[in-house]
Amino acid sequence: MNFIAKLADAARKNRSLVCVGLDPDAKLMPPGVEVAEFNRAIIDATADLVCAYKPNLAFYEAMGIPGLEALQETVNHIPKDIPVIGDAKRGDIGNTAKAYARALFEGFNFDATTVSPYLGFDSIEPFLQYHDRGVFILCRTSNAGATDFQSLKLQLDNCSLFEIVARKASQWNAYGNIGLVVGATYPDELKQIRQSYPEMPLLIPGVGAQGGDLAQVVSYGADARREKTIINSSRQILYASSGKDYATAARRAAKDLRDQINRLLGGE
Repeated sequence: MNFIAKLADAARKNRSLVCVGLDPDAKLMPPGVEVAEFNRAIIDATADLVCAYKPNLAFYEAMGIPGLEALQETVNHIPKDIPVIGDAKRGDIGNTAKAYARALFEGFNFDATTVSPYLGFDSIEPFLQYHDRGVFILCRTSNAGATDFQSLKLQLDNCSLFEIVARKASQWNAYGNIGLVVGATYPDELKQIRQSYPEMPLLIPGVGAQGGDLAQVVSYGADARREKTIINSSRQILYASSGKDYATAARRAAKDLRDQINRLLGGE
């Protein structure tokens, strides 16, 4: 099953657009709990409430080899019917890009990953060759510094750089496996991109700790069939409690978020 179908199935089965970002931070985790153990507990508590999981590789790479081993254990523990997005934000060319794609899709067996478009098509093409995997291109990211480049106006086209990125992504989407990363903290741009590309998968970070407005995200970002929208939350769910009840608290936070989204969509 390819990534797009797997995502749609998980969203329908769990009635959810929620993605849990598995970003372990020792300063926020309960004391004495190892990373792999922490992630397993979070996954077990939330697997029926999500459409995807998204481990950010930086948190694991920072721990060296033990962190990468914990990442592999984490990926192996996630139920096979729930897609896993390896948030790597890779962007390079030639054999380096091929090696990154092989590492993420063959080494860790991620269903999808995130990539930077700054180096152009040849930096993304090796990822696209894995036709059954998803490739989310950074388009309008959720951080404040995104305006440094992504909002710059191009004189020839009279549009912003992020709009060019979205347009190029659509043109490159020959295999139907490209999506866009669009932050919840820029609702107007999110609305614009969803209107322009109604069928493209969107990965939407920035809800929760970063302050994105959930009602606007749902109103502006959800696709018509509710199958290609991934609303990510990390800290709000992972660290709902720093005590022994962290998994129970994470489940409660994930369920609250899922139910809020469904109410905003006009469901239960």
